[in-house]
Amino acid sequence: MIVLCQVVVQYFTRRAELAGLRSENLLVPQQVTSLQLWEEIVKIHPRLVVIWDQVVFAVQQVYMLLGDQFLVLQPRDKVAIIPPISGG
Repeated sequence: MIVLCQVVVQYFTRRAELAGLRSENLLVPQQVTSLQLWEEIVKIHPRLVVIWDQVVFAVQQVYMLLGDQFLVLQPRDKVAIIPPISGG
């Protein structure tokens, strides 16, 4: 049985332009990989698919790239889709 969880997804820069908004509440599986979470978001905002190779998530201020990293989301967690981070 899949347990769903409502999270706050925040979009920044080009991500906000493609999604057409800066923030929204989404119902997503509570236990999910970062890649599966991205796929859930793209189902709602298909235009985001063009930036799939530039996606960095910040979930409760912990950064992660798309992949097999497993997440256990809590209600009202903030999931930010931010521009890639560069170091220097």
